[in-house]
Amino acid sequence: MKCPFCGKENTKVIDSRPAEDNSSIRRRRQCDVCGKRFTTYEKVETIPLIVIKKDDNREPYDRDKIQGGIIRSCHKRPVSANQITQMVEEIETQIFNMEEKEISSSTIGEIVMDKLKDVDQVAYVRFASVYREFKDVNTFMDEIKKILDK
Repeated sequence: MKCPFCGKENTKVIDSRPAEDNSSIRRRRQCDVCGKRFTTYEKVETIPLIVIKKDDNREPYDRDKIQGGIIRSCHKRPVSANQITQMVEEIETQIFNMEEKEISSSTIGEIVMDKLKDVDQVAYVRFASVYREFKDVNTFMDEIKKILDK
């Protein structure tokens, strides 16, 4: 690692710990030449993920869209912010573990519904009603019957 003060490449790590967000590593370094200290952050480089929408348009993956959909589904439900955060992290991990460069929005939607079904069935039906574009009460009732049959 090159020293930002003197430009020499002789530096050593004097402290290493997880960063506040737990998704990177914070390293305190000291230059062997000038003796000054500086901090670097090491983060996993992920491949950019493209989401293929229902109309075949493509857009960059956006974690906030998943989180927003889950928050709306869980509105006034007994689901904590920690549960939502954990759910989003599990969904994101599952998506990135597929190691695909492109993923369909329908695949993401199915993963979200699987997680919601385990956490809160009302939130699941809310999400499914928007995601699957229920046209009438009968479609809504069919989905509820599927839950009740299991």
